Amino acid sequence: MSRWTIDEPTTLDFDGVVMLKATLVAGNISVLATDDRPSVHVGDVTGRPLLVSHDAGMLTISHEMLEGVLGWLRHERTSVTVTVMVPRECPVQLNLVSADAVITGLSARTSIKTGSGDVTLDGVTGQIDANTVSGVIETQGLDGTVSFNSVSGDLALAGGSLDRLAAKSVSGKIAADIRLSPGSQVQVNTVSGEVALRLPASTSAEVDLNSVAGRVETAFPELHRSERPVARGVTGTLGDGSGRLSVNTVSGSVTLLRRPDPAPLAGAPDVED
Repeated sequence: MSRWTIDEPTTLDFDGVVMLKATLVAGNISVLATDDRPSVHVGDVTGRPLLVSHDAGMLTISHEMLEGVLGWLRHERTSVTVTVMVPRECPVQLNLVSADAVITGLSARTSIKTGSGDVTLDGVTGQIDANTVSGVIETQGLDGTVSFNSVSGDLALAGGSLDRLAAKSVSGKIAADIRLSPGSQVQVNTVSGEVALRLPASTSAEVDLNSVAGRVETAFPELHRSERPVARGVTGTLGDGSGRLSVNTVSGSVTLLRRPDPAPLAGAPDVED
């Protein structure tokens, strides 16, 4: 095992990385996919040093802790700026208190736990597990599955395609403008958080949208409104109904928007012999 204690700007290179685990309290971390040699680039370091270890391909990054996170926060401000370059297929596990994160181009499992830090994922595919108290999770160009849990943190999905979405929140907002893969399963549950989804006109899914006290609206004419003794909702079938879309909230509003399908690509011009 190789270990480093870092308290100033430093760059480290590695022969190979098969998994990344990072635990940070404050600052920011960027995890970027690369086809070159894996590396860690440490910028500003404030407070406790940063500890880096590399053992049998496992790359671990964390702040030096003497009394646990709470004792550490009472004594001094600790922050770091770090950029990590790893192979595209490298699994990543981030544990953040208030640190922000940017993750791009990865294709393996990405696991995130954060208190108040904001996380941006760009072009990430595969399995994403995100748990936050009050941080915002934003994705762009996603392709794969998402599991999301929050207290008041928001989830925003822009572009890409989903095989599965399981999202739970107390008061956080959930917004998604995405495509659903054939047979996709989408389950969203909130207490008071608003839910807004925008899907292509050609989406195929069995739809069930419900709110006890909030409003439920849809732009899909195929769906019909249902009034129940303790809830209001919208149900019906889109396309061949191969997928499943279910939203349940107590007092949050639910909005399902419809967008045109993308125009087909123009055919290539004929080439004369």
